Amino acid sequence: MDIKKLQTLVVDALEDVKGQDIVLFDTTHLTSLFDRIAVVSGTSNRQTKALAASVRDKVKAAGGDVVGLEGEDTGEWVLVDLGDMIVHIMQPAIRQYYRLEEIWGEKPVKLGAAKRKSTPEALEAAEPKIKSKHLAANQDQPEAKPVRERKPAAKKAAAEAPAKKPAAKKAPVGKTVKVAPSKSETAAVEALKAKPPKRVSAKAAAPAADAAPAKKVIRRVKKAAE
Repeated sequence: MDIKKLQTLVVDALEDVKGQDIVLFDTTHLTSLFDRIAVVSGTSNRQTKALAASVRDKVKAAGGDVVGLEGEDTGEWVLVDLGDMIVHIMQPAIRQYYRLEEIWGEKPVKLGAAKRKSTPEALEAAEPKIKSKHLAANQDQPEAKPVRERKPAAKKAAAEAPAKKPAAKKAPVGKTVKVAPSKSETAAVEALKAKPPKRVSAKAAAPAADAAPAKKVIRRVKKAAE
């Protein structure tokens, strides 16, 4: 069986039984006994046995060979020998103690590359999911436009308003204030000065005493008694 197909079957079988922390390494440069090694964790003896059984059954169903199966009695560390690939199913404490990743983990293989596009899981992941437009979160949101800050109206009006003239000083009470004559008043005075003097008639020039006759006072003298 092709090594790529074999590693795809193993990863799928481990994921079916919820295997934890699945890692896959290329060991062709380290040994000629096998090309791939997989390490996975199981939380209990029952889960490690179930993981081993899932790998065995899936490989056999695809026409692959299962060379051997070891460690099913205790369930702490179950090894599945597939010829070109070795699968180590371990409980977390055993895995942390032996640290197989430090021995074989020079060339890790990404799980995405281990799965072929022909698998149902890969096809499902490749298909774009249709978003329902009934939810507000899935609807297309309009692009947010930058908001321009506006200056307060009071400051703007104060900046545009012309500068006020200083108020005239009030004259102090009780003091004489000289006021300059206006242009019209100055012109009237000059016009009066320019006119010739009026002639006065003789009658008008006569003294006021002649104008009115003087009143005569008549005194009556009483005759003396004879």
